[in-house]
Amino acid sequence: MVHLAGLVLLVASIAVAITLGPATIGVGDVWRTVLAHLGRGEAVLSPIRDGIVWHLRLPRTLLAAVCGAGLAVCGVVLQSLLRNPLADPFVLGVSSGASTGAVLVVVLGIGGGAVSLPAGAFAGAVVAFGLVLALSHLLGGQLDRVVLCGVAAMQLFSALTSFIVLTAADAETTRGVLFWLLGSLSGASWSQVGVGAVALVVALVVCLGHGRTLDAFAFGEDAAAALGVRVARTRVVLLCVTALLTAVLVSSSGAIGFVGLVLPHAARALVGSGHSRLLPAAALAGAVFLVWVDTLARTVLDPQEVPVGVLTSLIGVPAFVLVLYRTRSRR
Repeated sequence: MVHLAGLVLLVASIAVAITLGPATIGVGDVWRTVLAHLGRGEAVLSPIRDGIVWHLRLPRTLLAAVCGAGLAVCGVVLQSLLRNPLADPFVLGVSSGASTGAVLVVVLGIGGGAVSLPAGAFAGAVVAFGLVLALSHLLGGQLDRVVLCGVAAMQLFSALTSFIVLTAADAETTRGVLFWLLGSLSGASWSQVGVGAVALVVALVVCLGHGRTLDAFAFGEDAAAALGVRVARTRVVLLCVTALLTAVLVSSSGAIGFVGLVLPHAARALVGSGHSRLLPAAALAGAVFLVWVDTLARTVLDPQEVPVGVLTSLIGVPAFVLVLYRTRSRR
């Protein structure tokens, strides 16, 4: 029932969010426009308004839903796998690596124009995650060391990004790069929606397939091993899945923080800690949350746009403090 209610809320949120903006468009117009592009009816809006719905607002809103869902799913898996309520998708340094890759393409022109910003961001994210895995393996592979290696990689790539921007970028390029680094869905395209959706579905299927295993991890690695779980193999598979999904999402949206930290706790409060229910609930909660945050980001200071990562941080920091307080209270 909770999942069905969440799905209805998500569909309604997307439909309403598309209508909000400088151009007044009704929910009925949105549905008829979508059906027309799917070959199920005739266009009812002018070409300009049709373009606003189909080429601007709809892909952006869908990408927000995909990114919110994916980041929340990654947060659930990492918090369970690392047994750390403060773990989120960026704890592995993936976001910082993606930022460095994007800056190398935009500022230094790596690839000679053949490599796009999303491709550079994805490559940087994969390199960062590979570095984290190599360091953690070198240091023994314990979970706490994976987290520490992620923090080290995050600081390293953040420093590299800042150095490149400060020494090689002009003022206009710096402004554009920094806006993207703060998290922005303004450049959303249908191709990004498609790639992100496929990555989300694949990751969600894999994680749901390991749902019972993640339940076992709640009792510790020794208990999981006693229940027949192949701990090392499972840990590597799930870490790789979450890192690659985060890389795909960050390459499209930039660094959007706190979604993967806060939303898993909200979903846990609604459906409990069983991962067969928790993963879909977190995905729906993250999708609805980011759809509305992005809508607020593009409308609150219209015509100026606020980076969506700024708003998620403003909302997420108080929630982060609450999580810290609850963690302290349980000790």
